[in-house]
Amino acid sequence: MRRFQGDGLTLAGEAYGDPAAAPVLFFHGGGQSRSAWRGSARTVAQAGYYGVTFDLRGHGDSDWASDEDYLLDAFGRDVESLLARFDRPVTLVGASRGGQAALVGGSRHPDRVRLIMLADVAPLMRDDGVDGIRAFFAQSAAGFATLDAAAEALARNLDQSRLGDASRLARSMRQDAAGRWHWRWDPATGRTEFLHPPSEGEAVLAAAARVTSPIVLVRAELSHLLTDTGVAEFQRLTPQLRVVTAKGVGHMFTADRNDAFAAELLGWLAKTPEGALP
Repeated sequence: MRRFQGDGLTLAGEAYGDPAAAPVLFFHGGGQSRSAWRGSARTVAQAGYYGVTFDLRGHGDSDWASDEDYLLDAFGRDVESLLARFDRPVTLVGASRGGQAALVGGSRHPDRVRLIMLADVAPLMRDDGVDGIRAFFAQSAAGFATLDAAAEALARNLDQSRLGDASRLARSMRQDAAGRWHWRWDPATGRTEFLHPPSEGEAVLAAAARVTSPIVLVRAELSHLLTDTGVAEFQRLTPQLRVVTAKGVGHMFTADRNDAFAAELLGWLAKTPEGALP
């Protein structure tokens, strides 16, 4: 684990490959941790890039925000801070919440961004799908009596298959003195992160209209959040957007399809010149 400076707090990351190589930064979805992208980071490192996965603020081993600021703009500012530490253009990769952060932060510094690649995230998403995420955060606030109960909540609210072996969740959770299991995030993320859709939506729409870097959306075929209308609006706002469909998977597919996603990413990197910082 390494430490990186975000916007007024410290972010935890894992780095793979040569630090002098072209950087590829990975950002997980809300409620996940940097481990969600570990496979892809290792794959790009083996291909000659510098892969770094991050815990978003309030998640994993990153600092919790003392002011409880977990609105999208704060995540975007963290991305901006990370861009400034590299001396060559950066590729930003993000799933769900991490994709929104990559889009918002990266859109403000096109001269520092080689490519933005998003996993199942667009400016307009189904509100009923987001309701499930809100419910998951709310139910998680009190913790779970067992890992099986946590696995059930994941499957029920996030529209994904239930883990066959719930014990795998132990690495993403902590146990309190009473024996209850809690996700490794600041409970305040659930109070603000998904409960203010108007301001959040406006921030993503503005970023989509502003971004000039090459950008690719990998859309999950079975996503409960993206719609044809939402993707079409993204393409209208961002003419350079390219859309790829990941067949037979749902919204959280990057947790299970790292190999396939990494191969797609390497293909786009090969087609996207790095350029140089001004």
